[in-house]
Amino acid sequence: MKKIISLALLGATTSLMAMYAEHAYLYKDPRIMGMGGANVAVGSYSTSVFSNPAGLANIKKEHGFVVDLLGLGVSLSSKVQEFLDDVDKASNSGNDADMANVLSKYSGEHFHLGVDNYTSISKNSDAFAWSIGLLAAVDVNFMAHGNGSEMGELLQTTSRGYGGVILGVAKPYDTEIGRLDIGVGLKYITQKSYEGSLGITELTGDGDIGQKLQDRYEKTSSGIGLDLGATYHPFAQSAWHPAVGLSVLNIGSMEMDKNFGGQPMTVNVGISVTPEVSFLNKLVLAVDYVDMLNANKLRIYNYNSTGDTVSYTDYEESDFMKRLRIGAGLGLIDTSYFSTTVNVGMYQSAYTAGVNLELALVKLNFATYEEQIGTGSVDIPDRRYMAQIGIGW
Repeated sequence: MKKIISLALLGATTSLMAMYAEHAYLYKDPRIMGMGGANVAVGSYSTSVFSNPAGLANIKKEHGFVVDLLGLGVSLSSKVQEFLDDVDKASNSGNDADMANVLSKYSGEHFHLGVDNYTSISKNSDAFAWSIGLLAAVDVNFMAHGNGSEMGELLQTTSRGYGGVILGVAKPYDTEIGRLDIGVGLKYITQKSYEGSLGITELTGDGDIGQKLQDRYEKTSSGIGLDLGATYHPFAQSAWHPAVGLSVLNIGSMEMDKNFGGQPMTVNVGISVTPEVSFLNKLVLAVDYVDMLNANKLRIYNYNSTGDTVSYTDYEESDFMKRLRIGAGLGLIDTSYFSTTVNVGMYQSAYTAGVNLELALVKLNFATYEEQIGTGSVDIPDRRYMAQIGIGW
């Protein structure tokens, strides 16, 4: 850890720069992120395949086929629009001094913009539960380095566009000591990733900034990942309905680790209780600890003098609080035409909140959470806001 901190601080004064200790992910559901991202022992959604495929067994059987169409989601850092507007104005002015002022203004801050769609069909029958989904997403991240670098001011990015097919199956087994749900997931993901930087002259010169990044840094990769999961429900007669979950995701690491967007194999555990409360439709309390083996790494980049190539070194990152997730979901109303759930939680030491609304066939989900981009000892918080609209039944 001391070596990581030293390298991160060194990045303020040399061409060695620390960026993005964000843990790897493929999809963040605002319904789950609102309650701290805790879902390993909860399930109940088609998107549970991204945390524990055994959670599909908790989809309500009375809902029959659960269809989610055109679930368009957007996630934004709190000041990303202001930052992009300032970069655009400075770029259009063609004045290097204007761009230098923008990069200095936002130096060391992290900005995120994400757009995604997850369309799926799922069903929980008497024999087993299953889900088939199609994922398409864009994940754009920027960090400005405004002064102190021997290479001058830089706009650094790690971004990707990706998508694929996700399959999940879960089967419950009733035993004398409780119900055990076993789940298996399989996914194929292909992506184009971008890791690199542009200097002031490139940001203010002729041509589209995005096209310059694409021409210089685009890399294509793809991989197949296997997921295994289990959820154990002891004390079936208890009013608390406890559950314990375990999942191993991305077995084989999907062969994409050399590029941004790689998916390391992670081992994750969770516990939950669903106590019966008379004045609530449903109450869920959950705690997760993800990436138990510290598979996620902190990537330190080094740019050459011309900026046209990038090398990096991955260092171990083992911050406990970045892996701890705590959440609560309060189901207030659940009818055939309208339902609403309020979520709260803690994700990487910061609060989360969200609300889920279903109006006939329209689903509206909102959430906020804070991603910890730093190492834990070197904090780089990124407060994000999520909104999603979709059609489903």
